[in-house]
Amino acid sequence: MTSCSSLKNVYLSEIETDIEKNSDFPIETITEKDIATLPTPVQRYFRHCGYIGEVKMINAKIGFENIFFKRAQDKKWMRLNCYQYNSVSEPTRIVYLKNNILGIFPFEARDKCQNGSGNMLIKLLRLFTVADAKGVEMDKSALVTVLSETFIIPTYALQGYIKWETVDDNNAKATLTYNGIKVSGTFNFNDKGEMISFYTEDRYFTEKDGTYKKIPWSIEVDDYDEKNGLKFPSDIKVIWHLKDGDFEYFKGEILNIEYNIMK
Repeated sequence: MTSCSSLKNVYLSEIETDIEKNSDFPIETITEKDIATLPTPVQRYFRHCGYIGEVKMINAKIGFENIFFKRAQDKKWMRLNCYQYNSVSEPTRIVYLKNNILGIFPFEARDKCQNGSGNMLIKLLRLFTVADAKGVEMDKSALVTVLSETFIIPTYALQGYIKWETVDDNNAKATLTYNGIKVSGTFNFNDKGEMISFYTEDRYFTEKDGTYKKIPWSIEVDDYDEKNGLKFPSDIKVIWHLKDGDFEYFKGEILNIEYNIMK
């Protein structure tokens, strides 16, 4: 399929398949009972951001704007168009990215976590595959990325494949176990209840020679937005913590989140 289709068509097809698979997911609301055993800062998040009494999210489409990506510390920022879909019955995340290199050559990427496996597929000119990364390092990295987005689609926090530990009043550790792979990270919250950062040492950095190395990785949230009574992270930046200094390589704004997509 990927050899003859644009990656956008691949992305749309994978979303359609996932929506059909979860079409009979039960419709329930988030209650105080659901969050009663979660760490205190996680409970504060649900209450402060307005999720108590809301319908549980089975999936979501995330709309972005002002997305920028940097391939290396010494490279310039590159603007991207980004489209993302997540679902929660399994830890699933499918992202489509596109841009024109030098304003001329179409560049596409599809980054996926599904069935416990990770895959980054990149095409140039919609024909030439320049990357098709798979393997256990990609699986772990993809799963910990899903974990990092728990509070963008908060019902992730209620799934059995995520276990919680209280660190203190403003920090909680989460461990995601799926398909024999275990990853973990720590969420930091402010006193209001907003999640403001996520830190993990379970993500792999791709070295120049193509090998993988575990490097500390974090997400920072600079602002929140509110729509239809629900607060959600808006300004986000993603950082590798390298030995020679921090490498911020992704930044952007979440414009809107559409929950419970049925088609």
